[in-house]
Amino acid sequence: MPDTTAPNLVAAVSEARHWDQMMAMARIGAFTDPDGNEGVNRPCLSALDREARRLLIKEAQGIGLGVSIDAWGNLFLRHEGTDATLAPVLTGSHMDSQPNGGRFDGIWGVMAGLEAVRAIREAGIATRRPIEVVAWTNEEGGRFAPGCMGSMAFTGFARPDTWDAVADKDGITVKEALAEHLAEEADIPRRPLGVVEGRAPHAYVEAHIEQGPLLEREGQDVGIVTGIQGSRWFLVEIQGRTDHAGTSPVSLRQDAVQDAVRAINALNALMHDPTDVLRFTVASIEVSPNTSNTVADRVRFTIDFRHPDNTVLQARGNAIAGVIQSALRHCRFTLTERFHAAPVEFQPPVPDALERAARAQGLKAKRMPSGAFHDAQFLVPHCPTGMLFIPCRNGVSHHPAEYASPEALAAGTRVLAQALLQLAND
Repeated sequence: MPDTTAPNLVAAVSEARHWDQMMAMARIGAFTDPDGNEGVNRPCLSALDREARRLLIKEAQGIGLGVSIDAWGNLFLRHEGTDATLAPVLTGSHMDSQPNGGRFDGIWGVMAGLEAVRAIREAGIATRRPIEVVAWTNEEGGRFAPGCMGSMAFTGFARPDTWDAVADKDGITVKEALAEHLAEEADIPRRPLGVVEGRAPHAYVEAHIEQGPLLEREGQDVGIVTGIQGSRWFLVEIQGRTDHAGTSPVSLRQDAVQDAVRAINALNALMHDPTDVLRFTVASIEVSPNTSNTVADRVRFTIDFRHPDNTVLQARGNAIAGVIQSALRHCRFTLTERFHAAPVEFQPPVPDALERAARAQGLKAKRMPSGAFHDAQFLVPHCPTGMLFIPCRNGVSHHPAEYASPEALAAGTRVLAQALLQLAND
């Protein structure tokens, strides 16, 4: 087995080249907000998404990697090992962004994988196993909810056609957008979708910015992720009746807004947690007909509920319908659960490899859970899985002010390269 602490591998990771490639990606879908922050709006399965993928493919082919896609548009860049019969080590993340997103979320994991593989090749180190860099389709859920569709289809967590009818704000469905996407990439070799029996990856490693303040606040260089908390997403629709705001008596109204307020207040009480571990968010609210002098007949709002303890996740999530029903006075409601993923813990092989690599390079490493969900969550049943975090300024993410320094990006990529080499030669 090669020396996985080989100095030539660490030195082969180029901070300047890595930053330049990150900034090249950031120009695709770039915008500047009113405060002067440079953000990215790159929806999945869009022309901008495909432009970014073509740039990635060009870089990958330039260093001799094989390229393929599957039926869900997941993109794979393959470095061959010396034994083609062995399952590959997989690393990557996603390339799509939130509508008001930053330049580092997701895309760094893909570009870090590419730079790590490039460094292994430039250092002249062979790997027994192949290494594949993957860009998963629609992790963010910004255009089509929920997120992580590509990795869920790949792992069999959900059927590939589960989200066919889900539509974006323009009425375009997932089925239509994916068909257009695959037609535009018909020249790229196609591979089977999913974890084929007996051919699951040997391991999966995902590099990501922390999206929180702990690493920066504590002066840590990297985070070794121990697991991901569970998530449940719901859509609530409250149906009332439209009336004239000036002529209809309040006592006779079926006001969807007033009942929505009652429901949200009751849900806040249900989700109250003195320990501040639970995460409950109502972030999207739509009112119809949304005019100033008309009583609303319909309100739709989303629920994002997360917790690391599956018992709490199930009990409080299952109580949502009853709490809403009890809170309503005049209206009806429907509740649709759009996403449900239990908490996962990462088993030792991958976190241990990442921590050994960090320590070998003299970096400070912190073991920590992930509050956000990631594609890694769905690989856990199939192979040893883990994640690597790097600090981001003020913990800001999903916003144009999101920032990670060139030094932090390079340090994380060096840890990733060393860990990939170890895993690929197990």
